[in-house]
Amino acid sequence: MPGKNLSRDEAQQRASILAVDSYQVRLDVTSAPDPAAATFRSTTTVAFRCERPGAATFLDLLAPAVRAVTLNGRALDPATAYDGARVHVDGLAAENVLTVEADCAYSRTGEGLHRFVDPADGETYLYTHYEPADARRVFATFEQPDLKAPFTFTVTAPAAWDVWSNAVHEKVTEHDDARTWEFAPTQPISTYLTAVVAGPYHIARDHYRRELPDGTTLDIPLSAMCRKSLAPHFDPEEILGVTKLGLDFFHEEFDYPYPFGKYDQAFVPEYNIGAMENPGCVTFKEDFVFRSKVTDAAYENRANVILHEMAHMWFGDLVTPRWWDDLWLKESFADFMGSYALIGARTRYSSAWVTFANQRKAWAYRQDQFPTTHPITADIRDLEDAKLNFDGITYAKGAAVLKQLVAYAGSDAFFEGARRYFKRHAFGNTALTDLLDVLAETSGRDLKTWAAAWLQTSGVNALTPQVTADAEGRITELAVLQDGEVLRPHRIAIGLYDRDADGALVRTERIEADIAGARTVVAEAAGRRRPALVLLNDEDLTYCKIRFDEDSLAALRTGLGDIADELARALAWSAVWNLTRDALMPARDYVDLVLRFAGQEGNIGVLQSLHAQAKTAVDLYADPAWRAEGARQLADGALRELRAAVPGSDHQLAWARFLAQTAGGAEHLGLVRGLLTGSARIDGLDVDQELRWALWLALAAAGQATDEELAGELAADNTAGGKRQYTLALAARPTPEAKAAAWSAVVDSDELPNALVEANIAGFALPSHRELTALYAAPYFKLLEKIWSERTIEIAMRFVGGFFPAAQTDRQTLAEADAWLDGHPQAAPALRRLVLERRDDLARALRAQACDRG
Repeated sequence: MPGKNLSRDEAQQRASILAVDSYQVRLDVTSAPDPAAATFRSTTTVAFRCERPGAATFLDLLAPAVRAVTLNGRALDPATAYDGARVHVDGLAAENVLTVEADCAYSRTGEGLHRFVDPADGETYLYTHYEPADARRVFATFEQPDLKAPFTFTVTAPAAWDVWSNAVHEKVTEHDDARTWEFAPTQPISTYLTAVVAGPYHIARDHYRRELPDGTTLDIPLSAMCRKSLAPHFDPEEILGVTKLGLDFFHEEFDYPYPFGKYDQAFVPEYNIGAMENPGCVTFKEDFVFRSKVTDAAYENRANVILHEMAHMWFGDLVTPRWWDDLWLKESFADFMGSYALIGARTRYSSAWVTFANQRKAWAYRQDQFPTTHPITADIRDLEDAKLNFDGITYAKGAAVLKQLVAYAGSDAFFEGARRYFKRHAFGNTALTDLLDVLAETSGRDLKTWAAAWLQTSGVNALTPQVTADAEGRITELAVLQDGEVLRPHRIAIGLYDRDADGALVRTERIEADIAGARTVVAEAAGRRRPALVLLNDEDLTYCKIRFDEDSLAALRTGLGDIADELARALAWSAVWNLTRDALMPARDYVDLVLRFAGQEGNIGVLQSLHAQAKTAVDLYADPAWRAEGARQLADGALRELRAAVPGSDHQLAWARFLAQTAGGAEHLGLVRGLLTGSARIDGLDVDQELRWALWLALAAAGQATDEELAGELAADNTAGGKRQYTLALAARPTPEAKAAAWSAVVDSDELPNALVEANIAGFALPSHRELTALYAAPYFKLLEKIWSERTIEIAMRFVGGFFPAAQTDRQTLAEADAWLDGHPQAAPALRRLVLERRDDLARALRAQACDRG
């Protein structure tokens, strides 16, 4: 935001003259349990060197007040030194000690030091989250990743609390009503990786031990923690079990001992993201503590995130990108390793690559087709750019490209390169060339050409088979057509599928081929029998969208669910979804495929993706004249499959949740109410608390839940999760008053915590209520710059993305978006990017609707 940004040029200039030796940070959070206390005391002492004595520099700080600034024993006037975002100092010596005493603000947005009061028992909890640049909300800092230093934290907190940071605590001093926790110095780390967690958390402890090649024993204390009121639902044995398997795997593959001493994992409330790789003190969203029954896909996702964050201990924490341009050096690798390690570490989640192909890559394909897409190695001009680049390109596309790199260079060469990279750059900062150099050493391949094609260009290619056959059904030529602005080299497997004696579609032939240019003839296919289905990129080795020849598409229309291999089937589902999004398949045809074959889908994660995509197809991509019929078909299908599902199975739960999302007619809503009241029953279906809220949301959205009923459910579930679900249900009611209240709660005040901002927006923006929300389109565009300038970037991003009139899939709304973009060329680039992406989604929906109309 204005005055709070930091440019890459400024960061480079600062790093060119400074080297930081240490930080000592003292925090006093004894005021946290007092709801009237808005601030806490923060004292930072930073020792740093300056190559140009006499020069000036600045520290970053976002605090309501600065009490004192002292440079090398000389007191500076805070009124002139501090401008609200930076502490300016001049006359630097070769060696400097700077102390800044400030009153910093407790956060309600998940940025900085977040404070949460548990409605279940009144207990207060704190945790920090900084990436990319919110450490400055807690202490004065050089807020850029390449000015690493050891940190020593001292935290004074209420006496009944425990406190955690990146390092072990060395001493705890008792006071009358408080305790002071003194932590050991950390290894050199970046500011955004520091962490503090404090409160009366429930904690489980364990140890990990490993014999190292030098004969010593590595002993890592482990812990997992959550709020006390969630303790009955916590499963630390599963969490710590995955943790131990991951530590075994990464020590084997990386050959570099875990460098940060202990390994704490805190599951914290109102967290904005999935997790954060703070070394020694990883934080996770507490949605991973499952209050009710969830499908196995949720457990797989949590295990993936645990291993993703663990991979960061090496890729990101031990070796850190110099600036956010090379964010992929940590996030792409961690995203890849999350799936790779689920299998390599021998967890029970053997379908990790199926999930990756069907879900993570869907995120990448969507992001890569925006007009704002960017190369994996992006041009990050400032912190606002950095915030937006935690996206599907940096994570999922980068991970998919790394999977292609492993196939290209070989897994042995890849991991040997990683080992050399860690040893060569431990506790330092790197850029693209540093990693490519070691991978070129170990693989013997020219990775600069590979990087130019894959890392330094944007966009996704589509690969289409072109098959000709003779009168006897033998292939005379199989060619692969590639389109896209940049044509890339692809190493792919091509699967030829036919029906077996049981009617299943099974692979009968596998051909590996190198694809280059616009058309590649696969000579090895000539003479083989023309199969029912040609599946390009079988085994998902490369990053591309796959298309089908007419015969193959016909085979999918009649038997997609009959593909025996779950990865091949997931790739087929992904492909037909991309055809729908690209307006090459009518939305109603996709819905028909889901209704006919989703009941056969064995992979629960894929099934849940199909549910979400079918709902989007009806809500946004279908001809508005068919939308009501499509919604009825989805609800009928959900009810049919719910009744047919194995009692007590994950599939039964998934179909029950899908029914709650699609229920609209009297029969569906009657069953929903019956399940809530107990007058109806589905054998094996446990209507637990989370499912109850899903059912209440269905009734609320249909206007069939009273205020008294919703308040009664909240009284029975007076928890943070209950309050969030209650807020969502209130905002989802189909009345002008409900929409006005939800809008006002977010727009007219900045007091609402991040979790309730999200709940209000989600309930307000239901696509089925597009007539009610249409009148907010004009105010939305008028408020964009005001919200962007006045709110934190996290809340501003939620406003821009969530309140965009996406459900108004008409030309008028598209014109309003274009008018704003045309009329605001000087708006913040990050704001324009968000609006442009939402505008592109809208234009895509209109193209898909035209396709669906025929």
